[in-house]
Amino acid sequence: MTSPLTPGIAAGRLPAEEIARNFADLHPAYDDHEAQVAADRCYFCHDAPCITACPTDIDIPLFIRQIQTGMPEAAARTILEQNILGGMCARVCPTETLCEEACVRELAEGKPVEIGRLQRHATDSLMARQGHPFTRAPETGKRVAVVGAGPAGLACAHRLAMKGHAVDLYDARDKPGGLNEYGIAAYKTPQDFAAREVEWLMGIGGITWKGGQSLGRELALETLRAEYDAVFLGVGLGGVNDLGVEGAERDGVTDAVGFIADLRQADDLSALPVGRNVVVIGGGMTAVDVAVQSRLLGAENVTIAYRRGRDRMGASRFEQDLATSKGVRIIDNVMPVAVHGNGAAVEIELEYTAERDGRLEGTGERLRLPADQVFRAIGQSLVPVEGPEMDGRKIAVTGPGRTSLDGVWAGGDCTAGEDLTVVAVAEGRDAAEDIHARLTA
Repeated sequence: MTSPLTPGIAAGRLPAEEIARNFADLHPAYDDHEAQVAADRCYFCHDAPCITACPTDIDIPLFIRQIQTGMPEAAARTILEQNILGGMCARVCPTETLCEEACVRELAEGKPVEIGRLQRHATDSLMARQGHPFTRAPETGKRVAVVGAGPAGLACAHRLAMKGHAVDLYDARDKPGGLNEYGIAAYKTPQDFAAREVEWLMGIGGITWKGGQSLGRELALETLRAEYDAVFLGVGLGGVNDLGVEGAERDGVTDAVGFIADLRQADDLSALPVGRNVVVIGGGMTAVDVAVQSRLLGAENVTIAYRRGRDRMGASRFEQDLATSKGVRIIDNVMPVAVHGNGAAVEIELEYTAERDGRLEGTGERLRLPADQVFRAIGQSLVPVEGPEMDGRKIAVTGPGRTSLDGVWAGGDCTAGEDLTVVAVAEGRDAAEDIHARLTA
């Protein structure tokens, strides 16, 4: 189908069978033998640098040793005690710049132990063969509201429920999972893994799901503070930054996050419209995800345009190489100045950039690219939250997620720090431990 306003955007650019192949698992799972062979490469270092590099402090040599000795489910418990979303993190976190970059094998040989794939093998083994691995403590009689069902909120809710507290888990969307469900490339988490992991996590008991309720709309923070013994905010970033250039309002210019969400929830990917000539503005993981998926849906020409050099891109080198391997062109040191067209986008105008005295400036040299679809992937912003003090444009926290409001904690993307799933999990977990200590003091 082709819209009269957006003639270059159409569904069905590739046969459904080809699209299904394109969106198959990015990293096929190890079988038992492959996992044991991969585990044999670990030196099982004392004071292992990979542990220090892991935001959730997983004992990586221990879980790899457990895999090596044929105990993947014991390995999974080692992982999940620190990171209850270890299965998702194994799939989506940039292990190549975290634990694997710190691996001694990487330094010595340029080929690290494949920690991420080993972690996936362990967690998948447990989820496939056992029920929930943790037992809930006796009920404490305390009630906690967790607002936001993304990685931080899920980790917080699970740890609190495990401690015996009753948790009401709120989210503006109809499904829990946050970016795991709505914002990550489909080829990284096929077979509805995000939804299956949440269902498994909720198996701890004591968590009541309350979807379709947004802070500032159906929910008021002061009301939650009055009704619950504690509140955790893991609301993420709901706003999408604008391009702020001439023609940015034209049809065909849209935000990357919304497109990825539509793709993740689509029953038939072949029915999802995509442009013939796609340009993505940005340089982070979201930019790569939307660019690669546009190619996998059949876009003929896909370009990532980033305002600084390749070495400054938020996306890891692995992600950049993945994009180029799929036929995505990356142009660095360019910024958008206008989107041209008659009602709908037809062309984007870019200006080359240079850094002078630490400031990014246009050089005056310009180029134009055909563009019937332009994606904004230039970051998100926090929808204002009334009450807690802010740290710039995010919620200010001290220690394990304490906000300026008594009885209110926060974590994940709505607070300052790295925007990584594994970091959000650590912040949710640590806040839960602090909440538990406060409630049981």
